[in-house]
Amino acid sequence: MSQSTIQVRAGGSAGAPADRSAFPEGGDAFAAALDAELAALDSIEARLIAISDAIPGRIAFSTSLGIEDQAVLHAIAATGRAFDVFTLDTGRHFPETLETLEASVLRYKPAVRVVFPEASDVEALVARDGIMGFRQSIEARKACCHVRKVLPLNKALAGAAGWITGLRRDQSQGRAHVPFAAWDATQGLVKLNPIADWSLETLEAYIVANRVPINPLHARGFPSIGCQPCTRAIRPGEDIRAGRWWWENEDGKECGLHNRPKPKEARA
Repeated sequence: MSQSTIQVRAGGSAGAPADRSAFPEGGDAFAAALDAELAALDSIEARLIAISDAIPGRIAFSTSLGIEDQAVLHAIAATGRAFDVFTLDTGRHFPETLETLEASVLRYKPAVRVVFPEASDVEALVARDGIMGFRQSIEARKACCHVRKVLPLNKALAGAAGWITGLRRDQSQGRAHVPFAAWDATQGLVKLNPIADWSLETLEAYIVANRVPINPLHARGFPSIGCQPCTRAIRPGEDIRAGRWWWENEDGKECGLHNRPKPKEARA
């Protein structure tokens, strides 16, 4: 296993405007071709190398430090390719999540950018809705996610040509049609999901085989981990994301970072 430093790609820098000319045939067509190419590859490492070869410019990987993203981080290090790795610190993380970040940095020696929300935005949000106001309505919860997650994500992805995530199709009904690659018109880049087809069993086997450090909360009934006030352990038989915003209905239980792809968008 490579201990290579994960670096920022030379093709761009954080905050630079996106180079739309990088996809002369159009983003949708480029992503569709790459999606088919990735579907034909067997390993995550091979898919990441193909992504690195195909995408012109900076490729960002946003890690939540959950088990899926830890697998992707390990594979990125194993490829020795340069990616821009960052995580969003919402200010409401579990202590175990921050400990996982530290363990990952020590294991893989990556230059992980920690991106924070604007303090003035958080202050205005709390002044308006209260420190726990996100539980009062879906609108208030989404406003909290927007300030603490979406706006910092937009800042971190500015100028990137590709965005890698750890989304998997069997994480929830809303993610059942996640493709390997799709054009994200909102961000103006190719969104890449190299473990989209992995089952939980495949994921866990990869973690064990490679001794990947993971958040200890996973062993305590937290298969999906977000901010501490918005995440609980799941009960036997519940969906793996049932502990996220558990006071809401299943429909729409996303924070705004990932738009739900429609069935026709799935190509694998």
